[in-house]
Amino acid sequence: MNNDLNIIIKRMNALFKRVSQTHYWIEVANDKYDKQFNFFFNSQHRKQRLRSIPLHSLNNYDLNYLEKIINEFKLHSNLTINFVGFTDLKWPKSNQLIQRKRDLLE
Repeated sequence: MNNDLNIIIKRMNALFKRVSQTHYWIEVANDKYDKQFNFFFNSQHRKQRLRSIPLHSLNNYDLNYLEKIINEFKLHSNLTINFVGFTDLKWPKSNQLIQRKRDLLE
């Protein structure tokens, strides 16, 4: 397994508590200015505010590398992955859109 993937999974497992009525998901942000991909662990308990905790940043700013990390991550976790800042970009191997519609914060 890749070192970046090991860091992401280890930090995610430390934060994932499996509390009832809590929604958990991973968010991947495309930081065009710093040329990196940022991973966040998000959780929101019912009727409480959103918590977003940074997990790791990929300094290898390559979509092929990100696609490999995401595919391997999906083998280890069933958490939903949301993408931010990837509008009009496609995965290199599958040629599918990464992000279908623009996020409100973009």
